[in-house]
Amino acid sequence: MSDRTLTAAQSAGASAPSRHVDAGDEGYSKDLKSRHINMIAIGGAIGTGLFLGAGGRLAGAGPSLAIAYAVCGVFAFFVVRALGELVLYRPSSGAFVSYAREFMGEKGAYTAGWLYFLNWSTTTVADITAAATYAHFWAMFSDVPQWILALVALSVVLAANLISVRYFGEMEFWFSIIKVAALVAFMLVGIYLVATSHDIGGHTPGLASVTDHGGLFPSGVLPMLLVVQGVVFAYASVELCGVAAGETENPEKIMPKAINSIMWRVGVFYVGSVVLLALLLPYTAYSADQSPFVTVFDKLGIPGTAGIMNLVVLTAALSSLNSGLYSTGRILRSMAVAGSAPKFTAVMNKGKVPYGGVLFTAAFGVAGVGLNYWMPSDAFEIVLNLASVGILGTWAMVMICSLLFWRRSEAGLVTRPGYKLPWAPYTQIVTLVFLVTVLVLMWCDGGVGRTTVMFLPGIAAALVAGWFAVRRRVAALAAEAAPTT
Repeated sequence: MSDRTLTAAQSAGASAPSRHVDAGDEGYSKDLKSRHINMIAIGGAIGTGLFLGAGGRLAGAGPSLAIAYAVCGVFAFFVVRALGELVLYRPSSGAFVSYAREFMGEKGAYTAGWLYFLNWSTTTVADITAAATYAHFWAMFSDVPQWILALVALSVVLAANLISVRYFGEMEFWFSIIKVAALVAFMLVGIYLVATSHDIGGHTPGLASVTDHGGLFPSGVLPMLLVVQGVVFAYASVELCGVAAGETENPEKIMPKAINSIMWRVGVFYVGSVVLLALLLPYTAYSADQSPFVTVFDKLGIPGTAGIMNLVVLTAALSSLNSGLYSTGRILRSMAVAGSAPKFTAVMNKGKVPYGGVLFTAAFGVAGVGLNYWMPSDAFEIVLNLASVGILGTWAMVMICSLLFWRRSEAGLVTRPGYKLPWAPYTQIVTLVFLVTVLVLMWCDGGVGRTTVMFLPGIAAALVAGWFAVRRRVAALAAEAAPTT
């Protein structure tokens, strides 16, 4: 074979190929339980993109932001459902990198892995930037430079992530509990405020907040379309449960329930929250430099509520950072075992954590600390757009793997599990068209979005150059792994 995977039948000496076994899946513990996976799935659908990013997007697109969240949420569900089908076919901590290796060879795995790393290495910067921004809400931190707060956030989460996967699971479980509880509380309070027309900072909430301020599209349809690339970032972690499936027992029972619940969570938490925000205050009341949830409680004037909500959104940023370090550590190890990532990223500690990959990602976070020093006002938007490119690439690779898996099943080479992506292959094709459309919208947006798209040739060139640098090592490791007859 030309890659770092062997089939189970080949390793047993059989003549007909069977299911692949990825060498990068060895050595992990199976300490994640059902409650961990379920809450990781929830936490992956509720992150920094909603808690912080929704403020600036509401200010730009108005109430129509809810439509953008709904549309992007549907495609995010398609992606995670496609990944879920692959997980049930063959659970792997390497996730889509492992599936790209099986269906596309080592070049596909290499591309998928480094695009995912681009996503999370830049998201790490976004998360520590968000954490520093939230911390400035409190007077005690207002005079502390943003880059110092960003460094502290990175150091604390990095230390916690290196202990064990069980500790990671517990952290994400409680982080998600906090996020969900806060959103539920906000929505209950918001519904009460709208129903009773309770005054909010001199404004009466209700439908007039929309109709008297330009309606659903106060600046036209174009602004809603242009914020789509930022909205995609809000769903960047939905694939995390697929990565975590490799470190849990009985994924066949756990994964379908966790993945299916993502759709209604998107509808309730994302779309529902944005609709409430639009009803509570005019879209002009929100801004990019403050969480919209904090804005609402701040204007209510109830002592302590804004601070509590700010603590919650700080938790969301730290949760996302924790997830990014976790997932890239596993992905980089899968690549390193095959030779397409630095050798040290395959090393595991006594807690069975691939700490080399975790530290490698954290190193890019340190670079983000520098960005917070030089450009504190623009750091979040710059890395958000770069992260969006990585997300689009990752989602595209997932759907391509899903499409190739479907083609192999049609040819009778593999068997699809009972848990299937509906309407294949049309679902994969439509999703890929949507992802290309998002790139076009980024270009049309001008500014940072257009600059990001202009980076694509450079990113492609770096991927090509990197492949030529590692291809001999990849081939040598594949030859070592090839079964002898």
